[in-house]
Order: sequence, then C-alpha cells, then structure tokens
Amino acid sequence: MTSSPGNPPPIRTTRILEPEQIAMQAGRQMPFLRLPVRSLVFSDRQLRLRQLAASHPMREYLIFIADLAQAQHQVLQDYAPVELPESDALEAAAKVLKPPMPAFGWTRDPVWLKELRRLLGLFRARLPEGPARDTLDRVVAADDAWVNEQADRLSRRIMFGLDLAAAPLIAAGLQAYWTQLVLQVAEREGENIYGRTDPGNECPCCGSAPTVSITRIGADEAGFRYLHCSLCGTEWHYVRIKCTHCESTKGIHFESLSPQPGVELPATGARDGAVKAECCDSCGHYLKQIAMEKDPEVEPVADDLASVTLDLLVSEAGHQRSGHNLMLLFGDPEIPDDGGGG
Repeated sequence: MTSSPGNPPPIRTTRILEPEQIAMQAGRQMPFLRLPVRSLVFSDRQLRLRQLAASHPMREYLIFIADLAQAQHQVLQDYAPVELPESDALEAAAKVLKPPMPAFGWTRDPVWLKELRRLLGLFRARLPEGPARDTLDRVVAADDAWVNEQADRLSRRIMFGLDLAAAPLIAAGLQAYWTQLVLQVAEREGENIYGRTDPGNECPCCGSAPTVSITRIGADEAGFRYLHCSLCGTEWHYVRIKCTHCESTKGIHFESLSPQPGVELPATGARDGAVKAECCDSCGHYLKQIAMEKDPEVEPVADDLASVTLDLLVSEAGHQRSGHNLMLLFGDPEIPDDGGGG
C-alpha cells in the first residue's frame, strides 16, 4: 500500500496478546478445574507463611496462621468420612449450572464439629499461654449451636454478630471440612462431576468467593489464570483482563507496590511484581492477582495475607476488595440491612 503525496503513511497497530490468549488461539486445552491436593493444600500454605514471615512486620500473625494451617494439614490426612450428596442431586446441580454443595444452604455433617475440636487441640499444643489460647479454649468449650451459628455467619460473609477473635479458628475447621467434602465427592464420582457454573466467579464446588486469582506455570497451565476458592481451596479457570466481581472487560487496570527512589516499601516477602491488584473502574472492586511466573513459590492465601499493604493503598484510592480471606476479615461488624426504613 502506498500513500498519496503530502499524506502521512497509514499507521499500523498491533494488538499485544496475553499469554493466555495466545495459548487459546493456538487451540491449547487447559484444565478447567484444579482440585486441592490432600497432602499439599495446607502443607504448602504453612511453609509459604513461614517463608514470608521471616522479615515481615506481621511476622507473629503469619506464624500464628502457619501453625493453624499445620493443624489443618494434620487433620485432613485422616479426616473422618463425611456425608455426601446423592448422585442425582449432583447431576441436577450440574444441569442448572449451580455448585452442588453451596457453602450456605448445605447441611454440614456434624462430624465437622468433632474434627474442628481435634484440629484446635493440635493447634493448642503450639500456642503459648495468652489471649489466643484463651479464645481457643472458649471455642472448644462452646456449645455446638453457637459454633454453627458463627460458621453460618462466616459462610454468608455476615460480619454482624461475628466473633472476630474466634473467626479464624472456626474458619480453619470449615476449610478442612469442605476440602474433605469436595475430595470425597471427587473420589466417588470423578473430578468431572464439578463443572462450569453461573455466575462464573463463584466456586464450582461450594459457591464461595475467591481469595485471589493466580496465574500458573507448568506444561498444561502456563499463563492461564485461576480463581482460588476461599473455602474449599478449589481453583477454576477464569480469563484474564475480566473483572471477577461484575465480569466486565472494560476499565480494567492494575495497581502494585512499585519501588521508587528513596522510598522504602513495606516488606511483603514476594518477589517484585508477583502480587498486584486487578481494579475495575466499572464496579469499583478489585481482586489481587498472584503470578507464579514472577515468584514460583507463591501460595494464594499466604501471599494475600502478606500483602495487606497493597489492600490499604488500593482501598484508599477508592476501590473495594472483592476477595475473601477467612484468615483475615476486613472491616468492622456491621448491622445487616433488613430492608426496613428505620
């Protein structure tokens, strides 16, 4: 093509594709679902938390959650069998694109209370005397109705009436129970029993919100983004550059803690560029995105906890967090809106 005299040549633009888009255009198939691995899900978490805690201002809390994750790991290795949904119910949920064991609405097997107390017993052995141990003892001694009520509030993300000191302890039991439930169903029915759901930003197994998204490395998953379930630890594929709250593809931008000359950033433990916030100008929410290509040792829950400074900065800029981390709940208890006019 030639341009006429006196006119500038036409400008050619090239669209730069994300690695995920390149792979999909090449016809590469990626696993939609990544179920938690019994021997690794909590073990990897506690190892990463200890690594991040080494030079972190939140060291004591990260070690606290690491010890709690270690107890979760121990309990999960020989968790008592739990009651499962009927095969017909699983197939019915799949047909209407709904999670088969929704976090709120599913009747928890009472065995979860027994395993919670066993978990807390293991954790107690690592706790020194003080407020944390006193809180643990209070949870262990509490009646089942109170524990279940607190568990329901956690599952529904209701802060009003939630005992914030006890919340991480009860949440640890919920995570272990739901991980067991998801794995036990997969052992009986096969992993394909879990499929895509609508909306696509909720866990295909339990319907919970993600903690963060993670871009993975590896032969089958390199460059693909997965959302990490805050409850059962399942990960499911979700395309990049798309809001995980309102599902818009417009107005997406990223924020990160970038080093500047003469300014010392708070320690996060992760390598530079490994953790950033995907912000949506359409709905005003954000979710952290963790990149294994920047730091292959990242772990979703651990690296989310260790990068709280990024949450504070993005929140100050006017964006609201959509990610849910049961080990660190944001905000003060609020009275729920009952729809009344008072």
